[in-house]
Order: sequence, then C-alpha cells, then structure tokens
Amino acid sequence: MGRLIYAMNCSLDGYVNDANGEFGWSEPDVELHDYFTELTRRTGTFLYGRRIHEVMRVWEDFRKEPDLEPHMRAYADAWCAVDKIVYSSGLDDPGIPRARVARRFDADEVRALKESSELDLSVAGPTLAAAALRAGLVDEVQLAFAPVVIGGGTPVFPEGLRVDLELVAERRFPAGAVLVTYRVR
Repeated sequence: MGRLIYAMNCSLDGYVNDANGEFGWSEPDVELHDYFTELTRRTGTFLYGRRIHEVMRVWEDFRKEPDLEPHMRAYADAWCAVDKIVYSSGLDDPGIPRARVARRFDADEVRALKESSELDLSVAGPTLAAAALRAGLVDEVQLAFAPVVIGGGTPVFPEGLRVDLELVAERRFPAGAVLVTYRVR
C-alpha cells in the first residue's frame, strides 16, 4: 500500500508563492534538488491541481535540453516517469504523457489508488492537499522551508484546517533550507 505525501517548498512564514504568484525565492540548492529527485523516484502517481500542474509540466521540456545540469536532468527524468492526475474543471488535455485529467477530487478513488499502489503517491498544491488532508488521506507532510519571509501569498495550509502531526525527521541544506517531515496522526 502506498502512502500519500504532501511535499512542498514554502517560505519560512508558510507561503508557497508570494502575493504576485512568484516562487523563484524557493529554488532548491543541488542537495535539496537531489532529495526531491529521490522522493520522486519512490512515487508512482502525482496528484496535482491545475496551477501546480502548469508549473511542473515544464520538466517534460527541460529533459530535452542538451545542456541541462545533471541534477536537473535526473529530476526531469524521474518526474517524467511518474503518472499524474490533474484535477481541473476547465482543463481538457494535460498536454504531457502519463497524465490524465479528473474533473473533481474523489476521496474514494484516491483511497483505492493508495491501497492498490506499491509506490507512494504525492499531492501538490495547497488547495488539493487541503482536500486530501480533510479527507484523512495524507499520511505524511514534508515542507522545505526556504530562508525567506515573504509576507503574503498562497499559504501552504488553508485557514481553518486542523491536522495533528508528529515530527519524524528534520534536515538542513547548504543554502539554508530546512526540510521537516511530519507523520499525520
């Protein structure tokens, strides 16, 4: 049975992007990038909202770049090998291989997918992750806190959500990011 993991980069004050929708401040160093590559290699399916899908789908093109840095190529190759479900009411075609569109989040479908999967699943995007957390489907939360306070934007968790967590690991990276891993109680 696979676990469902919510893994995101965020600012120290808990935002995944700033008030302008920018997130360049969260670019991982090589070591953190490698960590996410290994996490991706243990993932069988990504669950994405439309916006995070639009951000992440660039990896399909990046892997075709002849001069791509080795750590980025490794991530691109790992990412492209994973199945993706994009939750969107308006998107008809995800535009990349190994991806399909689902019109709405169906907790029972995700539960069945977890039960039948040998690999972990990953949910990304705060809105979709909140739905999965509210449905009791998320097993683990991994947040990579960038060493920056941005003062506003899209929060990593929505207002009004309560989830009890148990800290199981923490790790510091060379550029100052800190990864915390929590098990959902």
